[in-house]
Amino acid sequence: MNLSNFDAFLAVMQTGSVSLAAEKLFLTQPAITKRLKSLEEELNVRLFEPAGRGIQPTQAAHELLPRVKHWLLEYEDIKHALSHAQNRIGGILRIGTSHHIGLHHLPSILKQYVQQYPEVQLDVHFVDSEQAHQAVLSGELELAFLTLPPQFDARLNYQPLWQDALQFVVAPFHALSQQHNLKLEDLVNFPCLLPAAHTYTSQITLQAFEQHGLKPHANMSTNPLESIRMLVSIGLGWSVLPSTLINHELVALDLPLALSRELGMVTHPARTQSRAAAALIALCSTN
Repeated sequence: MNLSNFDAFLAVMQTGSVSLAAEKLFLTQPAITKRLKSLEEELNVRLFEPAGRGIQPTQAAHELLPRVKHWLLEYEDIKHALSHAQNRIGGILRIGTSHHIGLHHLPSILKQYVQQYPEVQLDVHFVDSEQAHQAVLSGELELAFLTLPPQFDARLNYQPLWQDALQFVVAPFHALSQQHNLKLEDLVNFPCLLPAAHTYTSQITLQAFEQHGLKPHANMSTNPLESIRMLVSIGLGWSVLPSTLINHELVALDLPLALSRELGMVTHPARTQSRAAAALIALCSTN
């Protein structure tokens, strides 16, 4: 049984298309199709059917999916156990990180890591914190660096690493930029730009307003904080951004309210931890 066939099957089920699965696995679409066909022949069952310009999974595919996920996790556990037995730090380490953490907090740590452990193949996925959280829970990622959620999931382990101060910001020419002793009530009269409501950063912001019985007027939302910074800088509204993102194109508002978010690492206690992951965790603890 070829493991790459299962990887292709899982990618198609997760993305919903052959083309997106090919992008995810850095393969061509014909290569994905060939692996799916090979798996169908091996199992002697039809897994996908034509649907318009794409394909759709059969009932057999839906029944196979949880078994494949479980089997691949067991396989990873076997590899990790053998790695521990051989006292070797190597293999593939799949980690996730939010864009902000990956750009502003991780580079120096990962640079040190790849120099110390050249036998490790680091597979870094840039995803939203909420997606990374679920990927660790499902076993797709061994660990992830993210904005820690307001409420921890009892099934996972969390390790705070960085405190990230948040500030209310506008463009220098915005009407709020020259005002002093502002209150949250003053902000609701102007449009704002926030990440999607389900994101942890947005939840922290909205919670502050809810405590005062207020609701900000969001005229658009986009998750990448760098995109929000650009939109604020051209005058489309105010926002709440980490202090590390504030530059000469933005002005911090004179608002007596301190917000912050906790950034850190999440792992799954029920998964066998690889030596590669343990080495990265230890490195983070010393930085």
